[in-house]
Amino acid sequence: MQMMARLNAWVGGLEGWRRRGFASIIGALSGLAFAPVQFAPAMLVSLICLYWLIQAAPTRRRAFNVAWFWGFGHFMAGNLWIANSFMIDAARFGWMMPPVISGLAAFLALYAALTGLVVWRRGDLSPGRIVAFAAIWTIGEWLRSHVLTGYAWNLTAYVWDWSPAMMQSAALWGSWGLGLVTTAIFTLPASLAATEKKRACRACIGALVGLVILFAGGQWRLSGDTGEHVPGIKLRIVQANVSQKEKLDGGFREQHFLKHLELTRDTPGLDKITHVIWPESSIPFLIDREPALRQMTAAIVPPNGALLAGTIRGEPSSGELEQVWNSLVVLDATGSIRATADKSHLVPLGEYVPMRKLFPFISKLTPGAMDFSAAPGPVTIPIPGAPDVGPSICYEVIFPGAVVDETKRPAWLVNITNDGWFGNSTGPYQHFASARYRAVEEGIPLVRAANTGISGVVDAYGRIETQSRLGETAVIDADLPLALAPTYFARFGLVIPVLLALIGLIPMVRWRRSA
Repeated sequence: MQMMARLNAWVGGLEGWRRRGFASIIGALSGLAFAPVQFAPAMLVSLICLYWLIQAAPTRRRAFNVAWFWGFGHFMAGNLWIANSFMIDAARFGWMMPPVISGLAAFLALYAALTGLVVWRRGDLSPGRIVAFAAIWTIGEWLRSHVLTGYAWNLTAYVWDWSPAMMQSAALWGSWGLGLVTTAIFTLPASLAATEKKRACRACIGALVGLVILFAGGQWRLSGDTGEHVPGIKLRIVQANVSQKEKLDGGFREQHFLKHLELTRDTPGLDKITHVIWPESSIPFLIDREPALRQMTAAIVPPNGALLAGTIRGEPSSGELEQVWNSLVVLDATGSIRATADKSHLVPLGEYVPMRKLFPFISKLTPGAMDFSAAPGPVTIPIPGAPDVGPSICYEVIFPGAVVDETKRPAWLVNITNDGWFGNSTGPYQHFASARYRAVEEGIPLVRAANTGISGVVDAYGRIETQSRLGETAVIDADLPLALAPTYFARFGLVIPVLLALIGLIPMVRWRRSA
């Protein structure tokens, strides 16, 4: 405890650029807690130091300032993978990388800064204040997941993606509740530097007990798994590993389409497959306008089964296009389109240019002058020979509570993505980790087809049954896990995490009354 007090005094003694620089470095350190490094203690150390920095600030404005610098380091480290997308065509888009990456980090850092602003009370290291900090922190994560289209990347809950047992409570209160509890547990040791040692020790013992309960509860939930799969369903997931640079060159479109066909057809065992899944943009044509192409595709669709593939959908069906969608299409063995699902959560600059009239000189990263249109939201679509599915395209899968049509619960989730934009970086690993949490939250298995990785099958507990490696050409044949009964989070959504946050905020009321 004396060591903690000395560290707190040292952190509090930093001034000027040393304080801001230390805040940025310790914020960047938290990035090691997420995939692929998965070193959760990095987040523990980072949050403790952040809390000390906030409460050591002499004024509320200084607390805002130092928390912003922490957030800037945190989001710069966590989002650096985005830089790869601008360097694929560096001649056109390379200039955008510094302002976009740093601008995004600067904006997202405001959520950490506002947390510091609200929670500041100089020198207060009490456990109650720390629990309130965790509640405010989680409210900030929820807000950044919704404001200005939202960006729910690297939520605090995701530091547990290496431990299926620790992930399981997301079925109760979602990633929001798990994130709140994790933030509180990780930050409570900051109180050991306070003068009230007994109270701090009790709080830290409570935090350890909380960790044990989370793990034991998760193990208990996993022990009830029967390991059953949907009878009569055999999936083939194709990861063609197409270079993004080639994808942007329209001259390779037919070659890429044929590669998906050949991998599906020429990999042994197609006669045992019932359903084939190709990734986002695997059919780089307006397939509803290409009957000959649909007939070519029908040759690899299993009888009484279907192909689920990423494509482009446009309207009207003939003549000049007025709208285009990034879509998933379901084709049967006759080449007929049985269902489509359009992407609802579009990527700014990737699929459309925000406020295009104000920035006519900016182009989106994907080919074509026309912006993609957005669909209304999650849908459930029928699949020949299989249970109904809930599709998501690319980063739609990162949003908790927003991947399932609540009016018609699907029996499985399919996420198709490209991820070739991000090369061999942390991005694809973190994307896959986030997708796994949707399976836990909803109690629904998830099947993922990615162009360059990571593809795989995740059961309804978030455990990986099979997966490909990043950057490899792969064909995965797998069974479809059974879905569970609707989880508490699937049934009640934000009710439990909101109640948890309100309880955590109770000390704030007491502070205001005593101030």
